[in-house]
Amino acid sequence: MGAVGRRETWVPVLALVLVAALWGGTQPLLKRASSRLQQVHERTWARQLLQEMKTLFLNPEYLMPFSLNQCGSLLYYLTLASADLTLAVPISNSLAIIFTLIVGKVLGEDIGGKRAFAGMVLTVAGITLCITSSVTKTQGQLSAL
Repeated sequence: MGAVGRRETWVPVLALVLVAALWGGTQPLLKRASSRLQQVHERTWARQLLQEMKTLFLNPEYLMPFSLNQCGSLLYYLTLASADLTLAVPISNSLAIIFTLIVGKVLGEDIGGKRAFAGMVLTVAGITLCITSSVTKTQGQLSAL
Protein backbone atom coordinates (compact mmCIF):
# COMPACT_ATOMS: atom_id res chain seq x y z
CA MET A 1 0.00 0.00 0.00
CA GLY A 2 1.30 3.44 -0.90
CA ALA A 3 1.47 6.64 1.05
CA VAL A 4 -1.91 7.74 -0.31
CA GLY A 5 -3.69 4.73 1.23
CA ARG A 6 -2.05 5.33 4.61
CA ARG A 7 -2.96 9.02 4.50
CA GLU A 8 -6.58 8.18 3.68
CA THR A 9 -6.69 5.91 6.73
CA TRP A 10 -5.21 8.48 9.12
CA VAL A 11 -7.08 11.61 7.99
CA PRO A 12 -10.40 10.57 9.60
CA VAL A 13 -8.56 9.48 12.76
CA LEU A 14 -6.85 12.86 13.06
CA ALA A 15 -10.15 14.64 12.38
CA LEU A 16 -11.79 12.60 15.17
CA VAL A 17 -8.98 13.50 17.57
CA LEU A 18 -9.61 17.15 16.69
CA VAL A 19 -13.33 16.60 17.36
CA ALA A 20 -12.46 15.14 20.76
CA ALA A 21 -10.23 18.13 21.51
CA LEU A 22 -12.98 20.57 20.53
CA TRP A 23 -15.65 18.74 22.52
CA GLY A 24 -13.59 17.88 25.57
CA GLY A 25 -11.48 21.01 25.69
CA THR A 26 -14.48 23.30 25.69
CA GLN A 27 -16.45 21.55 28.47
CA PRO A 28 -14.49 23.02 31.40
CA LEU A 29 -14.56 26.43 29.73
CA LEU A 30 -18.35 26.23 29.31
CA LYS A 31 -18.71 25.09 32.91
CA ARG A 32 -16.62 27.99 34.16
CA ALA A 33 -18.40 30.57 31.98
CA SER A 34 -21.90 29.36 32.87
CA SER A 35 -21.13 29.39 36.61
CA ARG A 36 -20.30 33.10 36.40
CA LEU A 37 -23.58 34.07 34.74
CA GLN A 38 -26.15 35.96 36.70
CA GLN A 39 -29.47 34.26 37.26
CA VAL A 40 -32.46 35.66 35.39
CA HIS A 41 -36.03 35.38 36.58
CA GLU A 42 -39.01 36.10 34.34
CA ARG A 43 -42.73 35.54 34.84
CA THR A 44 -43.37 33.19 31.89
CA TRP A 45 -41.34 30.27 30.63
CA ALA A 46 -41.09 31.83 27.15
CA ARG A 47 -39.65 35.10 28.48
CA GLN A 48 -37.38 33.11 30.80
CA LEU A 49 -36.05 31.12 27.83
CA LEU A 50 -35.47 34.22 25.72
CA GLN A 51 -33.75 36.04 28.58
CA GLU A 52 -31.49 33.06 29.30
CA MET A 53 -30.55 32.75 25.61
CA LYS A 54 -29.83 36.47 25.45
CA THR A 55 -27.66 36.22 28.57
CA LEU A 56 -25.70 33.26 27.16
CA PHE A 57 -25.21 34.45 23.61
CA LEU A 58 -24.20 37.98 24.50
CA ASN A 59 -21.48 36.67 26.82
CA PRO A 60 -18.20 36.18 24.87
CA GLU A 61 -16.73 34.04 27.67
CA TYR A 62 -19.52 31.53 27.02
CA LEU A 63 -20.02 32.09 23.30
CA MET A 64 -16.42 31.32 22.26
CA PRO A 65 -16.18 27.82 23.76
CA PHE A 66 -19.77 27.11 22.70
CA SER A 67 -18.91 28.01 19.10
CA LEU A 68 -15.79 25.83 19.17
CA ASN A 69 -17.82 22.96 20.63
CA GLN A 70 -20.34 23.29 17.80
CA CYS A 71 -17.50 23.34 15.24
CA GLY A 72 -16.47 20.00 16.73
CA SER A 73 -19.98 18.67 16.14
CA LEU A 74 -19.92 19.85 12.53
CA LEU A 75 -16.51 18.26 11.95
CA TYR A 76 -17.77 15.03 13.52
CA TYR A 77 -20.75 14.98 11.17
CA LEU A 78 -18.53 15.61 8.14
CA THR A 79 -15.96 13.02 9.23
CA LEU A 80 -18.56 10.28 9.62
CA ALA A 81 -18.79 10.10 5.81
CA SER A 82 -15.20 8.83 5.55
CA ALA A 83 -14.52 7.32 8.96
CA ASP A 84 -14.94 3.76 10.10
CA LEU A 85 -17.90 3.92 12.47
CA THR A 86 -16.28 1.42 14.82
CA LEU A 87 -13.52 4.01 15.31
CA ALA A 88 -15.51 7.23 15.21
CA VAL A 89 -17.50 6.79 18.39
CA PRO A 90 -14.74 5.42 20.67
CA ILE A 91 -12.11 7.91 19.49
CA SER A 92 -14.25 11.01 19.72
CA ASN A 93 -16.10 10.20 22.94
CA SER A 94 -13.28 8.56 24.91
CA LEU A 95 -10.67 11.12 24.00
CA ALA A 96 -13.11 13.95 24.73
CA ILE A 97 -13.10 12.81 28.35
CA ILE A 98 -9.32 12.95 28.41
CA PHE A 99 -9.26 16.44 26.91
CA THR A 100 -11.85 17.51 29.49
CA LEU A 101 -9.61 16.25 32.29
CA ILE A 102 -6.51 17.91 30.86
CA VAL A 103 -8.14 21.30 30.32
CA GLY A 104 -9.85 21.04 33.71
CA LYS A 105 -6.49 20.41 35.35
CA VAL A 106 -4.97 23.40 33.52
CA LEU A 107 -7.86 25.53 34.82
CA GLY A 108 -7.17 24.36 38.36
CA GLU A 109 -9.97 21.84 38.81
CA ASP A 110 -9.51 18.71 40.90
CA ILE A 111 -9.53 15.84 38.39
CA GLY A 112 -9.12 12.91 40.76
CA GLY A 113 -5.39 12.23 41.11
CA LYS A 114 -3.80 8.87 40.34
CA ARG A 115 -7.04 7.07 39.50
CA ALA A 116 -7.93 9.66 36.88
CA PHE A 117 -4.42 9.42 35.42
CA ALA A 118 -4.66 5.61 35.32
CA GLY A 119 -8.02 5.90 33.56
CA MET A 120 -6.53 8.26 31.00
CA VAL A 121 -3.66 5.84 30.30
CA LEU A 122 -6.05 2.91 29.90
CA THR A 123 -8.30 4.95 27.63
CA VAL A 124 -5.41 5.96 25.38
CA ALA A 125 -4.20 2.32 25.30
CA GLY A 126 -7.67 1.13 24.26
CA ILE A 127 -8.01 3.78 21.57
CA THR A 128 -4.54 2.90 20.28
CA LEU A 129 -5.58 -0.75 20.00
CA CYS A 130 -8.76 0.22 18.13
CA ILE A 131 -6.85 2.40 15.67
CA THR A 132 -4.10 -0.18 15.14
CA SER A 133 -6.64 -2.92 14.55
CA SER A 134 -8.58 -0.81 12.07
CA VAL A 135 -5.47 0.28 10.16
CA THR A 136 -4.19 -3.31 10.00
CA LYS A 137 -7.60 -4.53 8.77
CA THR A 138 -7.75 -1.76 6.14
CA GLN A 139 -4.22 -2.52 4.93
CA GLY A 140 -5.09 -6.22 4.63
CA GLN A 141 -8.20 -5.43 2.58
CA LEU A 142 -6.27 -3.09 0.27
CA SER A 143 -3.43 -5.57 -0.30
CA ALA A 144 -5.99 -8.27 -1.20
CA LEU A 145 -7.21 -6.08 -4.06
